[in-house]
Amino acid sequence: MVNGGGARLGLDEVPGRVRAAIEEILGAPVAAATSQPGGFSPGLAARLVLADGRRAFAKAVGALRNPDAPRFHRREVEVLAALPPDLPVPRLLGSYDDGEWVALVVEDVDGECPAEPWRPAELARVVDAMAVLADRVTPSPVARPPVATMDERGFRGWRTMAADPSVAAPLGPAVLARLDELATIEEGWADAAAGESLVHGDLRADNILLTPHRVVFVDWPHAMIGAPWLDLLFLLPSAAATGTDAEEVWSAYPPARAADPDAVTAVLVALTGFFLHQSVLPPPRNLERVRAFQRVQGEAALRWVDARLS
Repeated sequence: MVNGGGARLGLDEVPGRVRAAIEEILGAPVAAATSQPGGFSPGLAARLVLADGRRAFAKAVGALRNPDAPRFHRREVEVLAALPPDLPVPRLLGSYDDGEWVALVVEDVDGECPAEPWRPAELARVVDAMAVLADRVTPSPVARPPVATMDERGFRGWRTMAADPSVAAPLGPAVLARLDELATIEEGWADAAAGESLVHGDLRADNILLTPHRVVFVDWPHAMIGAPWLDLLFLLPSAAATGTDAEEVWSAYPPARAADPDAVTAVLVALTGFFLHQSVLPPPRNLERVRAFQRVQGEAALRWVDARLS
């Protein structure tokens, strides 16, 4: 469902100075580069084979491709550089930043993303790994902004649409009729999501790799500090959109069982409002398909909201 969200670049489309920097980090020429499907990066995201046979994974993007993407890469460099080395996260090998283009190189993980629709056994494996990771990063081993800062970056979708219902018109009359109700619930989401755990903030199937022996969590630019159950809550709408029973998975998750149900609902409402409000905005540069994906997730999340409220 998430394949092809970003207009990816091939290695030959990246400026020569950036390619040279990647090879300098790796200490060998690149013999082959295979662009990876999935996700929403508008730049390079490729598995590399070096002339000496070693492998690595590189990402690179420039501000002209998308004004926000270089900032996300800088954030990911900060997070990966600070994380303890024994976490199930790709090891940072090096980075490059000339103010316009940003690149990062990490170890190549010989794994595959979970299938979509999710297979029950793969989902159970990932959820178990998420619970272990949540325990290991509570309290957070690195300094990151609190989850409440997301309120300023769009986690006020229902309140925004309630203030100007014309914005929500493309979502249909049933949604329009509920703007005030859901805006009221949304108001308390930031306090409800507070905590001391490191939260990935953007887990979906395309940000997870399954190997024969472990589950690896990749792409960390949105890491923040919050409740230990946030990552599964953020993941489940994308899984529910392809048939997963979100509440069934949620109710079996150890961090979820310790959470206040009203707090969970408030955060879920805010997440739903984020997806649906974003889905009616113009798409970001070179990310034309992201709005459709946000709409699908928002609709799945709203069905989950309804189940919890009823």
